[in-house]
Amino acid sequence: MTVRDDPAPPDLYRPSARRIERERDRRARTRRAGLVAAGSTLATAAVLVALVVNSPGWSRTRETFFNWHYAKKSLPDVLHGLWLNVQLMVVCGAVVLVAGLLVAVVRTLRGPVFFPLRALATAYVDFFRGLPLIICLLAVVFGVPALRLSGVTNDPVLLGGFALCLTYTAYVAEVFRAGIETVHPSQRAAARSLGLSSAQTMRYVVLPQAVRRVVPPLLNDLVSLQKDTGLVSIGGAVDAVAAAQIVASRSFNYTPYVVAGVIFVALTIPMTRLTDWVTARMNRRQSQGGAV
Repeated sequence: MTVRDDPAPPDLYRPSARRIERERDRRARTRRAGLVAAGSTLATAAVLVALVVNSPGWSRTRETFFNWHYAKKSLPDVLHGLWLNVQLMVVCGAVVLVAGLLVAVVRTLRGPVFFPLRALATAYVDFFRGLPLIICLLAVVFGVPALRLSGVTNDPVLLGGFALCLTYTAYVAEVFRAGIETVHPSQRAAARSLGLSSAQTMRYVVLPQAVRRVVPPLLNDLVSLQKDTGLVSIGGAVDAVAAAQIVASRSFNYTPYVVAGVIFVALTIPMTRLTDWVTARMNRRQSQGGAV
């Protein structure tokens, strides 16, 4: 019996000298661009620092806004108040996403029988998108208790969270509605031709596509909500901003406000980078012809 020898493995791929040279040149240009960017950034930062430090009132500003002693003193209180901001962001964010989706669906209902619902949803969105958030907070936090309704809370935290939900639901509803409107009508027609009802078409065909398309603007709205939770302090809730205000009022030093601001920025940056990553990922998938 003759044993056949296995065929010789194919030769391993070896890039050509021209391709190796191109890749070497690309890496060199990338390194050069990185060095230029780092150098220009450092030069710009040095100029800005020199302008600020050499300004006539820098010593007084540093003592008032960047005092290390008051920063350490206020940090525990600010962090304790920050927990309230985080709770408001999580709870209000969940409520806003659900309520905004419901309002958007109501605004896209078809047929004359749904006209009153569409009109109410449109009026709600137009009103609260145009009303400044701080006025909404003042009206809810101070106006609702003035009604003296039985069973209605006077807690500034709950009322402030309700005001945040009222305003941001209107913004998020418009984002969802824009996503729903971008779904081509042929998708609805195809779903209906397969025997799906209007509700099933919205649930299984339209909404999955619409939600995927509006993820980046939704994340941007959540970033804004995270920052605006600090406004509940105007009603008496002791959050990070109110805690900084209490410490500053005792010492007449504004460093606690800077501490609170830095903490809010530190919380916002990860969400912002996540938004950028999701946006870039969706753009790549669209450019490659993938599903969006």
